[in-house]
Amino acid sequence: MPRLRLPIRSRGLRGSFAALCALGALVVAPEAALASEKLTDNASNVVLKIDGSGRAVVYFNRAGRRMHPVVWGAMNARHPSRNTPQVKFKVDYSGGYMKLGRPLWRAIKNRCRPYDGPALPWLVAACKAPDGSYWALQQFRRLLPNLGLSPWARHQRARELHISHWRGETAKLEVYADWVMSIKWHEVFGKLTYQGQPVHGFSSTSAGAPLDGYGRLIYLDSLNSRLGQGWKRENSFLAQSPNGRFCYMFVPRDRYAGYPRGPRRPPANGQQYRLTAGGPGVTPFVTATVNGLADYSATNAQHLALETALNPLKAALFGDKCFGN
Repeated sequence: MPRLRLPIRSRGLRGSFAALCALGALVVAPEAALASEKLTDNASNVVLKIDGSGRAVVYFNRAGRRMHPVVWGAMNARHPSRNTPQVKFKVDYSGGYMKLGRPLWRAIKNRCRPYDGPALPWLVAACKAPDGSYWALQQFRRLLPNLGLSPWARHQRARELHISHWRGETAKLEVYADWVMSIKWHEVFGKLTYQGQPVHGFSSTSAGAPLDGYGRLIYLDSLNSRLGQGWKRENSFLAQSPNGRFCYMFVPRDRYAGYPRGPRRPPANGQQYRLTAGGPGVTPFVTATVNGLADYSATNAQHLALETALNPLKAALFGDKCFGN
């Protein structure tokens, strides 16, 4: 039986609780709301070079062509603001010809030093710059279908290549596993922060897709659940205002509009949960993993102790109920 856990940091439904599950819908984030900067899909032979002036050149093969975009103009992230846009890279896919007036991809003097920054998920390449900042490339299958279904469309299989640039802290995921309501469904909850401040946006679609440069999605994978063996994508959801909070119940769910027809999907509580969050601005993706729990027993002293310890934390984030998925 799992011991009482401290927060992990990154390195057939009807009735009263149905509304809490309403936002567990398919979400597809617009490009403006992605972490870091997406450069392409399904890249191979990836190489990262940086110069001493805050610019990076990314070399990769895609669809039989060798590409070499230049990236510059942003670092770290701004905290949420309704009046100031989030930071964003400038990207020249010509390799420097169009925006810099010269082929930097040919002439760059590589100043890439060995990476000694924080451990990152999905890492392909990383550098430490002369100014002490970091550049990283990550490949992540962000658009896997929810509910543990196998991809049926090409874009769902894509390995997106993202570039990030930062100095200092990356985003942090604080994640807990417990049970919820009298039925004692399994759930995960927590918050997403950056430099001690919450990460959240100000607008989203009714399905939960962020509509501004500050909103960030959290992608939830479950290990060895009723969805199948191995890691399966269960869902994605927003880090919510005002404190970057999120909570997700593992309950039976109907398939979403546009999904292949079939029976309802079972609760996806499993042995472990892996959450991947887009860092704000041009900071990297981060992950946190937490162990799943056994089904709740009111006679189990460890279960009672865990609930007693976590309920005040949940109340501080959500008040008297989880808010959303």
